[in-house]
Amino acid sequence: MYEIRIHGRGGQGAVTAAQILAIAAFYKGKKSQAFPRFGTERRGAPVESFTRIDTKTILIRSAVYRPDIVIVLDPSLLSSVDVTKGLKKNGFIIINSSKKTKPNGFTTYHVDATAIALKIFGRDIVNTAMLGALAAVSDIIDLKSLNRAVEDRFAGRKGMIEKNKQAIKEVYEKLK
Repeated sequence: MYEIRIHGRGGQGAVTAAQILAIAAFYKGKKSQAFPRFGTERRGAPVESFTRIDTKTILIRSAVYRPDIVIVLDPSLLSSVDVTKGLKKNGFIIINSSKKTKPNGFTTYHVDATAIALKIFGRDIVNTAMLGALAAVSDIIDLKSLNRAVEDRFAGRKGMIEKNKQAIKEVYEKLK
């Protein structure tokens, strides 16, 4: 089973990213679940969302405490949140940042998803772009299933679908 924890700030789309990731895994023939963890925080406060992916039914219903993968949507969280907490020994981190860091010595992938999002959306919306990064550095999901999940999540919003697919593709190609 893959357990993925996504760190972001309220309003950045961490919850949506976890949902799209779970849908993409389903389209790849896997079982999946996605859910957030946040309290009464306001926009901009640190939030976490989680996705589990497996080939068999997932029975566990708790937060992800020992992730295989951590995705960080906002690099400012690195100074205020221990994003490596519980990360498995062979786990890795994907960080939205042009600066190269290696938190606690873990394998880390960096991509400036913010620059790509600003170009495509005109706003710092990096959630789907960072899923493109995950597709590039792992075999958990692929572009086909990810694009199909975006089509489902943003059904009826053709402009959003195309922009998200473009962001996913650009980040994927940068890391591939």
